[in-house]
Amino acid sequence: MSATTTRAFAQTPVQKGSLIVGIVFLLVGILGFIPGITTNFDTIQFAGHESEAMLLGIFQVSILHNIVHLLFGVLGIALARSISGSKAYLVWGGVIYLVLWLYGLFFSGDTAANFVPLNNADNWLHLFLGIGMIALGLLLPRLDDTARTHR
Repeated sequence: MSATTTRAFAQTPVQKGSLIVGIVFLLVGILGFIPGITTNFDTIQFAGHESEAMLLGIFQVSILHNIVHLLFGVLGIALARSISGSKAYLVWGGVIYLVLWLYGLFFSGDTAANFVPLNNADNWLHLFLGIGMIALGLLLPRLDDTARTHR
């Protein structure tokens, strides 16, 4: 079976990984719109560092930030339909989060370039998400291959 083969929805480890990561991003996007779970919700802005809304009181969010989480979650769930889509989502999603981490290192705080917005907690989370997603995307397909060779 090739890496592009479509199997039953989220049957392989890499597909399950994509599905789980997608669901988590979808939930985070939803939670970002719930007052109480997101503190200072009355200060939420569409975009920009002026938004003082904080998911779980830690991570700075905006409407744009929440929408990106929702879209990223839907993408992960949709790509969990195939092995190659799942791997691409995890690896390239991880790369995007590492780029976002680098961006946050240079442009977080009170600057117009901080349009997402990002704070120090977001930056650390993006680093760990990037590393974790890439690791899942590279290691989980090996579990798929191992399982096929032991049948």
